[in-house]
Amino acid sequence: MPLFSHRHNSSALPTSTTTNSSYSAKDQKLHKLNSKISLPILLFSLLSIFFGLAGIIFAVNAVRHPSPLPVYRCGRSEDTFRAFYSLSDSRKLRDNVALLDRPKLLGFVGIQTGFGSADLRAALRSTWFPSDPDGLLRLEQATGIAFRFVIGKSKDAKKMAQLEKEIDKYRDFMLIDVQEEYLKLPYKTLAYLKAAFLHFEADYYVKADDDIYLRPDRLATLLAKERSNPLTYIGCMKKGPVITDPKMKWYEKSGHLIGNEYFLHAYGPIYVLSANVVASLAAARNNSLRMFGNEDVTIGSWMLAMNVHHEDNRAICDPRCTSTSIAVWDIPKCSGLCNPAFRMKELRNISQMR
Repeated sequence: MPLFSHRHNSSALPTSTTTNSSYSAKDQKLHKLNSKISLPILLFSLLSIFFGLAGIIFAVNAVRHPSPLPVYRCGRSEDTFRAFYSLSDSRKLRDNVALLDRPKLLGFVGIQTGFGSADLRAALRSTWFPSDPDGLLRLEQATGIAFRFVIGKSKDAKKMAQLEKEIDKYRDFMLIDVQEEYLKLPYKTLAYLKAAFLHFEADYYVKADDDIYLRPDRLATLLAKERSNPLTYIGCMKKGPVITDPKMKWYEKSGHLIGNEYFLHAYGPIYVLSANVVASLAAARNNSLRMFGNEDVTIGSWMLAMNVHHEDNRAICDPRCTSTSIAVWDIPKCSGLCNPAFRMKELRNISQMR
């Protein structure tokens, strides 16, 4: 009997064919399954790449074209300096301390200025007032005093456009919501004090004009002095006759309410109010305070009503630049410096030698 019969061999061939057909069917099923799985993965990958590229393009565009500067607002006033330093986390105070919403300071100085005083601001920035935001920040850190130019608004679009250019360049303004008019200086001063109090927690608030020469380091020494009375009014105190003739300078329309002589009050080019005094003024309604024709007289009348301590200090109205001068201006010849743009540079040279 043969070892392998023909029947056995013939039956083996169909078995082999069936097995190959089975493997082929499995391959086709796997291929179809892989096709079904790979299509969603491919779509997901393409979407991921698209969103990734979009994110990169957005980030690059944001760096090249930053969003408008945020502005620190309190009521209807703006501090352009703090808006500049809030632009990014890379702009920090020294020792990597971030800007505070209402920083605590020894003092805040508002340099009162107007639309026709660009030359005076330029003279200040070339002498004692820093000419860039970093310099202004360093002065604040060194003295504990913040400095800003304070200005209202104008109906003249050209003037406002010029001011915007200066703001963009220097970032050293506090903008307040009052019309710039000489006859409305008492209203501007009140608006300034309210804005300064809301933006800064200072021990003292200083009002100064843009035509005086100031020594910030010596002002800091004056403000740091210990005082027992929390209601303090510091300035060069004066009295004098009330001017009731409309044709004369310093005419006082409401002079009949005062009498023949003014009460004790500080000269207008610079004076200092303690925090408690400014807090009371900031809380007052605008129409609850008497407004006289002259700004310094108006402030003096408020101080009488508040029963403050009058501190007379002649170092802030020195006509000569000496080793003790805090503020220099040509008293009594001018209510500030005579020919201030020239005198500023002259006083800077003298001050550097002292």
